[in-house]
Amino acid sequence: MEKFSKFGKKRWFFENRPGFTLIELMVVIVILSILAVYMMPRIMGRPEQARRLKAKVDIQALETALKLYKLDSGRYPTTEQGLEALVEPPDSSPQPKSWREGGYIEKGKIAKDPWGNEYVYICPGVHGDYDIVSYGADGEPGGEGQNADVKSWEIE
Repeated sequence: MEKFSKFGKKRWFFENRPGFTLIELMVVIVILSILAVYMMPRIMGRPEQARRLKAKVDIQALETALKLYKLDSGRYPTTEQGLEALVEPPDSSPQPKSWREGGYIEKGKIAKDPWGNEYVYICPGVHGDYDIVSYGADGEPGGEGQNADVKSWEIE
């Protein structure tokens, strides 16, 4: 007796369909292993580059928040007020003309740089209205390679 679906066609296509063979699965595993061997060193060598990119993105986000602060208050926070003025209204003078309820940073706190250090904020800056710097992996000014500073005035 032949089996028919409600549309009148045979259902044997789905019942007798073979799955993957052990050999096919082994070939796929070998290919993935080969790819992992060649790709892992390339991926593993980039965490420092990813940290530097994150620091640049963080600095750009802080710059955007500073510009919004200036639009509301007419000036940037002073060095003494620091980046915390983007999260809480500053206590010291000069007081902002108006301060946005909830602050200028989405999460309500200033993130640390990717190496776990505070961003350095100076206003008025040496290279512009303000300077924002991450001191890199060593947490000290200057340095080369992974210890090099990420500076707001050098971000493209």
